[in-house]
Amino acid sequence: MWTKEITDMIINGVWATLYMTVASTVLGYLFGLPMGVLLAITDKEGLTPNAVVYKILDVIANIVRSIPFLILLILLIPFTRLLVGQSYGSTATIVPLVIAAIPFIGRMVESSIKEVDPGVIEAARSMGASNMQIVMKVLLVEARTSLLTGATIAIGTILGYSAMAGCVGGGGLGDIAIRYGYYRYQTSIMIVTVVLLVILVQIFQSIGMFLAAKLDKRK
Repeated sequence: MWTKEITDMIINGVWATLYMTVASTVLGYLFGLPMGVLLAITDKEGLTPNAVVYKILDVIANIVRSIPFLILLILLIPFTRLLVGQSYGSTATIVPLVIAAIPFIGRMVESSIKEVDPGVIEAARSMGASNMQIVMKVLLVEARTSLLTGATIAIGTILGYSAMAGCVGGGGLGDIAIRYGYYRYQTSIMIVTVVLLVILVQIFQSIGMFLAAKLDKRK
């Protein structure tokens, strides 16, 4: 039977999923944005080529991205426990989500910056702009539409990862789907959690695409 307790659990699961997703996305961009900028400007055709820095960041990004999230989640249990005192629950899940998000976001930021017209960069350089000014006032500004589109993709991916964390008691809708929909064969709860996850992804995507369209100077 569908009881008030189940409804309350689902509502709490939605809030926990939003908490994990938004917090992980913000923290992921806090570290992933600088990583992406460094990858773009230290590339051989970048603003300040540096083979050593680029190679180090490139290897780190490739290694983390090549590990399936569920395996990464398990590998990071000792580190997660060290940081937050436990390895389960919504707050604990943020740790592996952020670590998985950083290289993913970094690669998207790198790709967005590399799409900027080189002529704009040369124009800024000819006017005496420093490398930092070019990064802050040219590269990031010119790539803002692509960066926002990438953020929309990132938040959808992180939301999917947060659901996957339910396999190890990560909290949120994914945890509810595993515990009740899979282990207890309560199909109705499984269907509701899946529908809610799809709705959340669509909401984030719609907001992101709307903002990206507003910022797109080509329209």
